[in-house]
Amino acid sequence: MKILRFLNKKNLLTLISFFLIQSSHSVEPVDIWEIDKKVNEKNIISSDEDIESENISDESIFKIIKKKNNKVKINEEENLFSKNINIVGVYDPSENNLTMDMWTNSNGIKILEIISKIKNIDLSNDAKKILNVALLTNSYIPVKNITNEEFLKIKSDWLIKQKNLDLIEIYLSKNVNLINGSTLIKYYVDYYLSRAELKKSCDIFENTNLEIKDNYLLKFKIYCLINIDKKEEAQLLIDLSKETGFEDIFFEKKFYHLMGYDEDTNLEISEKSLLDFHLSHRTNQNFKFEPEINTSKLIWKYLSYSNLLENIELVDLEDQEKISKIEMATHEKNYTEEELFNLYKRFIFNINQLLTVEESYKLLPNSEARALVYQGILINKDTPTKIKLIKILKDLFQKDEIPAAFEIKLFELLNQLDYLEVPSNYTNFYETNKKVNLIKDQKIKFNNKIIHQSKILDYFKEDSNPQSIEKDLESLLKKIKKNKDYYFSTKDIMVLEYLKSDGVKFPKKYENLYEVKYPKIPYDIQIMINKSEPGLALLRLVEIIGQDNIEDLGSDTLYFITSVLNQLNLIKLRNSLLLKVLPLKG
Repeated sequence: MKILRFLNKKNLLTLISFFLIQSSHSVEPVDIWEIDKKVNEKNIISSDEDIESENISDESIFKIIKKKNNKVKINEEENLFSKNINIVGVYDPSENNLTMDMWTNSNGIKILEIISKIKNIDLSNDAKKILNVALLTNSYIPVKNITNEEFLKIKSDWLIKQKNLDLIEIYLSKNVNLINGSTLIKYYVDYYLSRAELKKSCDIFENTNLEIKDNYLLKFKIYCLINIDKKEEAQLLIDLSKETGFEDIFFEKKFYHLMGYDEDTNLEISEKSLLDFHLSHRTNQNFKFEPEINTSKLIWKYLSYSNLLENIELVDLEDQEKISKIEMATHEKNYTEEELFNLYKRFIFNINQLLTVEESYKLLPNSEARALVYQGILINKDTPTKIKLIKILKDLFQKDEIPAAFEIKLFELLNQLDYLEVPSNYTNFYETNKKVNLIKDQKIKFNNKIIHQSKILDYFKEDSNPQSIEKDLESLLKKIKKNKDYYFSTKDIMVLEYLKSDGVKFPKKYENLYEVKYPKIPYDIQIMINKSEPGLALLRLVEIIGQDNIEDLGSDTLYFITSVLNQLNLIKLRNSLLLKVLPLKG
């Protein structure tokens, strides 16, 4: 081994001691949330063959709450030590009234089917919140018609889609032996390295006990050890890896150079991976690289954050291909919009083109056409002409599939217009794209003349006392009864029925004050409720809510969604949705 040529006996003793210490660490006890074993296949709960035998009665939906909550309860303490289990997640189940067996009864075919539909939806924040609860709550992995790998991939794909790096780090630290953990770790380390945050990339290896089985991550960890001057550990790790068949000529050359063993005379720039590209940059003092449109997005991002992209002021305006690359890079947020539009200002057009922008742009190449339209917007003063050109410019970006290159500037241009002067046929375009951010006062203002806006909503806050609300409830119903014109809305009925189902004492003399209306729940969701499948039911709710915000849904839809949560006994989730929609906001 090459190490023998460079290390003395003292160093070898140090390495051996380090190796023994590392081995001793491997037998330390682990937290129960990090247990990673295969589920005993004998624990499969009833199949879907008995779905049709489920009796869905017409009784009040609130009379069957908690009916089956204890049907398939698992003695968690016993199982943790007596059976092979696999628990993966972030959140404590009790945070949302769930249990670790929330997926036990679910058919993997249905899970995969619903997830495939959700993937194609641009979810609202409310839908994302519910999906986070469904996928990231600590739970047993389902075992019917789905593999561990498939279920864990659903979780990792969702974490990556959200781009929540803090949540990914927590997930990895709590689940160190993930089957497909390499995918998440790669995303994490490449994300930060592409943004020139090497220390942050390396922290994941220092702060967690992740098991590294992937060659790319092995190289990354070795490089991180060198970077923090733990060269002996790095040398030991690469030697042990080579003993088991690791081989990467490019990386090894960079390794020996960074260790101080050899001069690196190979100035080859490798785009095989982001780490290889970074090492190419770090080991070459005269590093220069011209990215292409098909260059990896991670490399584009790395060049941007490392200030290695060409100065936009020096770009040759005759080089259409380069300008197209800059536009695409702006769309990917590697160049700023300000830089791109300053480039557009550099184009020179004749007077006739500037006076006839609406026709002249059609005769020009795409990039030059956008430059002409932008300059036309700048020189025109009247609102009708400006907004017409702004829409043309947006369409040009959209046509070339680079709309994100014209987001901030679009808002700025629209914000300069007088709304009263915007032609009626452009009103919708103006309102849709201006994206006015209104600051809302979230302080609740109660209206004690309407049930669903009254003070009794305090009950749905955390740590509320059911008894404390009963007096206010009776007083409110007394006033309502005297008002012969009062109309009980769906939201009123929701509030009253949920109070009843939660055990709030309801005065008998007011029981017939309103006609009870029960929401129509889709048959498949009712089956999930009856079969104690909260995880699957939450996925269906996410699919139904989709891109809509809860406050934009109709009363009947809101009643249906919250009643599903009510039947599942997911009271905290139900209450959070109610408090978001029902109160008046100041």
